[in-house]
Amino acid sequence: MDAAEVEFLAEKELVTIIPNFSLDKIYLIGGDLGPFNPGLPVEVPLWLAINLKQRQKCRLIPPEWMDVEKLEKIRDHERKEETFTPMPSPYYMELTKLLLNHASDNIPKADEIRTLIKDVWDTRIAKLRVSADSFVRQQEAHAKLDNLTLMEINTSGAFLTQALNHMYKLRTNLQPSESVQSQDF
Repeated sequence: MDAAEVEFLAEKELVTIIPNFSLDKIYLIGGDLGPFNPGLPVEVPLWLAINLKQRQKCRLIPPEWMDVEKLEKIRDHERKEETFTPMPSPYYMELTKLLLNHASDNIPKADEIRTLIKDVWDTRIAKLRVSADSFVRQQEAHAKLDNLTLMEINTSGAFLTQALNHMYKLRTNLQPSESVQSQDF
C-alpha cells in the first residue's frame, strides 16, 4: 500500500461542516448524508467536505483534537514515552495535511498546528527507526507495533521488510549445510 492509498482511506473519515445551502438527504452506497441546512452542522466524509469547500458551499469545522493546546500535550506525551502513544485519529497526519491544504482559512492557528503535527510525526518516526534498529540488532523474529498508524507503518514497512529479507538470506547462508550427500557408484 502506498501513501496515496492511505490518503484515500483517510478521506472516508467523518468531519463536521456548516453548509451554506439546502439539500435533502443524499443516499449513497457508503451511507446516507444530510440533510443539509444553512448554518446547521452536519457530519460528512472528508472527500465530500473538501469538494464542497472547494466549491465554496461550506465551512469546515476542524476535528476536536486539532487544537494547539491539545496537540502540544500529545507532542509532549509522545516525547516522554518510550513506546508509541495512541493518536487522536488513525489518520491524524493525512487529515491534517488535507484539511490544511484545502481549508486552512477555517482552522485557527493553522501554521502552529502544522508544526505541532510535524513534531509529533518526526518523534514517532524517530522512535520507529530506533525500534527497527533494535529489532534487527537483536535478531528478533516478530515485533509488536501498538498504536502505529497506517501511514507510519507504510513509511517504514518497505525498508524493514527488505532488511529482514536480507538478514534471513545472510543467516541461511552462514549456517552449515545439514547433510552433504555423496554419491556412491
